[in-house]
Amino acid sequence: MKQLIDRVDARLDAWGEALKGREFRFPSDLTAGIVFALAGIVMLLALPGQVTVTGGDVVDGRAFPTLLMGVMLAGCAALIGKELVKLARKQPIAWKTVNLLVEVKALVILAILLVTYLLCKYTGLFVIGAVFCALGFLVFFRCRKWSYYAITLALAAGIWCAFRFGLGVRF
Repeated sequence: MKQLIDRVDARLDAWGEALKGREFRFPSDLTAGIVFALAGIVMLLALPGQVTVTGGDVVDGRAFPTLLMGVMLAGCAALIGKELVKLARKQPIAWKTVNLLVEVKALVILAILLVTYLLCKYTGLFVIGAVFCALGFLVFFRCRKWSYYAITLALAAGIWCAFRFGLGVRF
């Protein structure tokens, strides 16, 4: 078992070194304006199929979402216009630097949480998701003390038993 953990650690270290220096930059305000303008357009196009209109109402279910998307698109147009003017005048614009190693770590944490949710939802047992989440984070943070794993498993099972059988709570 120790050899398996050492191999996994070595592989993770190699991936970490490969991703450590990888960064990319993008103009944050311009990108945000474009992305949210596209999202607003998609929402406006999807709105008629999602919200039905009965006919005689002055203000119906589409009025507020349409108004909201219009305000959002106006704000996006102002932001994109401001950034394009800055580019044309050769003024400095805001750039965002993204480190791939940090983002991959965040995606792994998100995956652990998503799998935890799916385990809880589809097994119907909160304890299975809680145990997976706790063990997943211990492995992710490379905890080598086996007592931490045992304590975590015992506490997760104990707390679940106390709530389920002692208090009668169904998760």
